[in-house]
Amino acid sequence: MKTPLLAVLLATALLAQGCATSLSGGAYSRTQARQVQEVQMGVVESVRQVTIEGTDTGVGTISGAAVGGVAGSTIGEGKGATIATILGAVGGAVAGHAIEEGTTRKPGLEITVKLDNGRMLAITQEADESFKPGDRVRVLTGGGATRVTH
Repeated sequence: MKTPLLAVLLATALLAQGCATSLSGGAYSRTQARQVQEVQMGVVESVRQVTIEGTDTGVGTISGAAVGGVAGSTIGEGKGATIATILGAVGGAVAGHAIEEGTTRKPGLEITVKLDNGRMLAITQEADESFKPGDRVRVLTGGGATRVTH
């Protein structure tokens, strides 16, 4: 019984991860494609490593509750089975939520840029590109997003 339950939990985690959206400087959502973006030039002042929280779509919570409820229903009889089902569903929901958030959490960068006009901006995005102080960069703004690129 433990092997199928483990497989279902793993599948739930993978499903939750597939629902994640990218916060990469090089990733564009479908709605951002073919839209005008303002481009400003600047120099990186500082770079700080941060953690971008994982998603909370509810998929992990609902899947965990279902798996926990099914697993709990196999324990006991009568009222005992009902209580075990409820406790299994609650425990599964908590575990499913934690799995979804944990598997979609990503390393990020907080990049502080001094624009050529003197303004300072701090942009946080996934750590999929390397930036260091002194780098000449482009700051693109549009379609509901701001990103830093080389």
